[in-house]
Parts: sequence; structure tokens; C-alpha cells
Amino acid sequence: MADLEEEGFLYQPHTSAGRVPTAAAYRFFVEEVAAQATPRPQDLDWIRRELATAATPEAVMERASRILADVSRGLGIVISPPFAQTLVEHLRFLVIPDNRVLVVLIGSGGVTRDKVLRPDRTFRQEELDHIADYLNRQYSGWTLEAIRANLQAQLAKDRERYDRLASDALMLCDVDLLGDDGTRRVYVEGAAQLATSPEFADQSQLRDLLATIEERSRLVTLLTGFVEAPEPVHVELGVKEIPDAGRHLAIVTAPFMSGEQRQGTVGILGPMRMHYERVITAVAFMAEFFSEDGKN
Repeated sequence: MADLEEEGFLYQPHTSAGRVPTAAAYRFFVEEVAAQATPRPQDLDWIRRELATAATPEAVMERASRILADVSRGLGIVISPPFAQTLVEHLRFLVIPDNRVLVVLIGSGGVTRDKVLRPDRTFRQEELDHIADYLNRQYSGWTLEAIRANLQAQLAKDRERYDRLASDALMLCDVDLLGDDGTRRVYVEGAAQLATSPEFADQSQLRDLLATIEERSRLVTLLTGFVEAPEPVHVELGVKEIPDAGRHLAIVTAPFMSGEQRQGTVGILGPMRMHYERVITAVAFMAEFFSEDGKN
């Protein structure tokens, strides 16, 4: 024990307390666990059963965050991409009264978005069907951002040929008109159980933690801040972005992909002392699940 304390792996919070692991000790342990972590078959069966009961893509993400919370006794978090960065599987445009147009977009995994537009000109349904057919044939599996960039390039290259069709398509695929402000949907479960863990008996640390949970943009920054991490599941011990409570916390995060396109992030924000093998394998499985779902 004395040797471990001298090497920085244990410390004594106060004179009457026992020795507890330091962040360095947890880091050493996690590196060993991550190298050989294997999921428990019963965990995978349970996760599959839970996800199968969700009826919509949004419900699946909500259920996934609850599963991750249960596994970690911390926060389970799923972050979906902004709709402009979601792979579009199908588009449809419908004329509705007062010359308005209903835009229906189906994204990867079945996520849908619809929006009523009031375009600059009046469309006939046959024109809208023609535009939708062209977009679906040419751009299925593209993001809205990529679709718009390609249409703009076509206009710049051959405006005479593409002027009307590309201009109308650009108008109908305008992410600003569709109400996409670039924000990500964040699904969070487990705040109550994390807030009641022994690590946060100190009220100032608890307030700091709850403020972070409440501010969704901070959670997005925390979980998406490891884009260049070389490992498929990244573990961060100690969260400096949460000044008071962060030294008791750990982040386990992984991206989910569709091809080379990063679609979103799954992860856990939990107490530093948690069952890392179970948490790492659950996060890895969830990232793989959403990556595969995006291909279907």
C-alpha cells in the first residue's frame, strides 16, 4: 500500500480515511481493461431486447441513453447529428393550399423531418415530383449539405442546362428554410442517479454537475471533443471542463458512422469508479448498432 501511494496510485483523502485510487490508478486499470474487454452475452441480449421495443428512431435513441445510464449508474447520452449532416434516404414535396409546399425528408435509420415552405414561386405537383425524382435518383445517401454544394457546383459549371431544376432543388433543400439551426438532438438519462452518488455529497460540486447536465451544449462539447482519438472507444478520466465536480468523473465515448461520415456520438458521463469493462463494451456495442442501423 505504501509503495502504491508513493508511486501515485493511491491517496488518503484525510487522516481518518482509507486509501482510495487516484486518477493515475484508474488510468492504468482502464488501459488494461480496454485492451481485452469482452461483452457479456447476457448484456448484449438485454440491450437488443430493450432496443427492439422502441417503435421509432427517436425512441431508439432515448432507449439507448437509458440503457447506457443503467450500465454505468451515470449519465447515458446519445447525440444525433444536425439534420443538415444526416444522410438523406428519400425526399418528397407536396403542394398544399395557398401555394405552400410540404417537404418530407427521411434520413438514415428512418429519422424523418417535415416542414411547410412558402417558396418564391408557385409550383405544380408535377414539377415537385420531377424535382424529387431527380434528387432521389442522384443524391440518395448524401447529406443535405453535400446535396446543396453539388447543386451549386452544377449551376456554376453549366447554368444554362441546370438553371431551373437546380435552382428549384436548392430552394426546396434549403436547411435554413427547413428550420435546421445546426443544433444536435441530445438524449440524456440517469441524471438523478448520478447526482445522488457519494462522490457528489459536496453541494458546490453537485451544483456544478447539475448545471452541466442542464446545459445540453456543454454535453455535446464534452462528448464530441475526441474526434481525432485513435481508439474506437475513448475513455477520459477527470473532466477538466467541469471545474469542481470533474475530478470525480469519467467520460466513455464513441462515434457512430455511416461509411466515412460521422453521424453522431454515444457515451457515458459517470463516476470515475465504475465497471469499466461493462461500460466500454456497452458503448462500443451501441456505436456499432447505430452505425449498422444507418446502413439499413
